[in-house]
Amino acid sequence: QLQLVESGGGLVQPGGSLRLSCAASGFTLDFYDIGWFRQAPGKEREGVSCISNSAGITNYADSVKGRFTISVDNTKNTMYLQMNSLKPEDTGIYYCAFRQGICSGLPHYYDYDYWGQGTQVTVSS
Repeated sequence: QLQLVESGGGLVQPGGSLRLSCAASGFTLDFYDIGWFRQAPGKEREGVSCISNSAGITNYADSVKGRFTISVDNTKNTMYLQMNSLKPEDTGIYYCAFRQGICSGLPHYYDYDYWGQGTQVTVSS
């Protein structure tokens, strides 16, 4: 059974950091395009970052470049999103997803087939 489980969300003050995890089962992350997405209330789900780890490719939305880092730990079959210098506009539910293919640019939610349940990130003082 193909499954993704996110964790690591929470409440953090502006300027703080969080690390999100996306644990995969039923498949090997290293061979797929895996992405992070977020959705704020009343807004469309947007792509944050994606990675094709075996190809050494990563992409980021302009709004998170220099602050967020995506990575994969093959020994744990888990993807991470390290989020630093968090801003209130980073608030939302964060989802991980994967698909066949290559991370070739900013990920779009409609291209991804399998999704986790999401984890809430709230940036507020």
